[in-house]
Amino acid sequence: MSENAYDYVIVGAGMAGDAAAKGIREVDADGTICLVGREPTPPVTRPALSKKLWTDPDFAFDDVWLGTEEQTGATLLLGESVVGLDPAGRTVTTDAGRTLTYGSLLVATSGTPGGPDVDDPAGTGLVVRFRTVDDYSFLRERTRDGGHAVVVGGSYIATELAAALVQNGVGTDLVHAEERLLGAVFPPVLVDRLESRFTQAGVRLVPGTTVEGGSVEGLDGPVRLELSGDRTHEADVVVAGFGITLETGFAADAGLETSEDGGVVVDERLRTSDPHVWAAGDVAQYPDQVLGRRRVEHVDHATESGRQAGRNMAGAGEPYTHTPYYYSVLFEDRYEAVGTLDASLETVEDWQGEDDPQDKGVVYYVERESDEAQDVQVRGVLLWNVDGARDAARHAIASGAVRADALPGRIG
Repeated sequence: MSENAYDYVIVGAGMAGDAAAKGIREVDADGTICLVGREPTPPVTRPALSKKLWTDPDFAFDDVWLGTEEQTGATLLLGESVVGLDPAGRTVTTDAGRTLTYGSLLVATSGTPGGPDVDDPAGTGLVVRFRTVDDYSFLRERTRDGGHAVVVGGSYIATELAAALVQNGVGTDLVHAEERLLGAVFPPVLVDRLESRFTQAGVRLVPGTTVEGGSVEGLDGPVRLELSGDRTHEADVVVAGFGITLETGFAADAGLETSEDGGVVVDERLRTSDPHVWAAGDVAQYPDQVLGRRRVEHVDHATESGRQAGRNMAGAGEPYTHTPYYYSVLFEDRYEAVGTLDASLETVEDWQGEDDPQDKGVVYYVERESDEAQDVQVRGVLLWNVDGARDAARHAIASGAVRADALPGRIG
């Protein structure tokens, strides 16, 4: 076998790619593996970059590394992106002009984070489109002595970063476009609780606001933001917690079936429209046995689908039956969720806290066929400071129609 030929090539050196390499090794102890990753660093426990590294003194920086190379013997080709795929020749080409031949290929890319359009002619990097371990390291060093940060965005990662920064002595503003923080996701009673948590911790909330432009004024800042409503705002560093644009163009260009949102369509075994190519993680548009066909950008899905794709690349031939959950930690509150969390849906709230009802509870997001119908279908379940109930949440979604008044007390 030539130097650039591998039994397995994994495009994407994130958590899905790491899990895939380890999944391959569960079935094939000897096949050659190559991971190609855009980032210059090996796979990391990405959630720690906005959570534990800021808030858990027992979690050290060295704990983020997943040990892919050491545990699997895979070759890591880092700092390069795949820009071309030839399914007929079973090759991929990187932006460095390197061509790799594969027996089986996994598309486990993620995406490029978005951010505000702020001029930075000197390349200071003071507008951080937060995604990578290098982003964490830069932001940590920049805020080591406190200072003033503006977090832009109303996403899960934006709220995590704002909470992390203020808990580390950084003056923090959170600028987001919605009128209420996470108001599109949570019922009003939880939105009230979260906004109170943030403001009591010292975060200044700037709702209903977008960044229209701005510039970095010098080599050491400040960053001057132009906000909607003809307002301006200054910060020592700006952190963007937006969504991502999927890196799947090479797959679509090669003729693989893709979804409207740019995901790569796979079957129940995570195989694409090409029999030698699989997809997992953020980019995989897969048939969930409970929730239907969907695409998920969360760590549980990345690791579980990555492992299953790796096993199947090595010949296991097993369906992916896992319905993933996602989670976040904001100050003293931890929440987990399965399914669809959409505040426009009807909710059934089962609060179970002793001193404060909202200290613990379950929120069911439901639909009913008509206003008069007694039965509802659970579409999503939020577990607020409730541990060990993810399977129960999945069962509530999968079990079909149920009377709304039967839901309280079902989980807890």
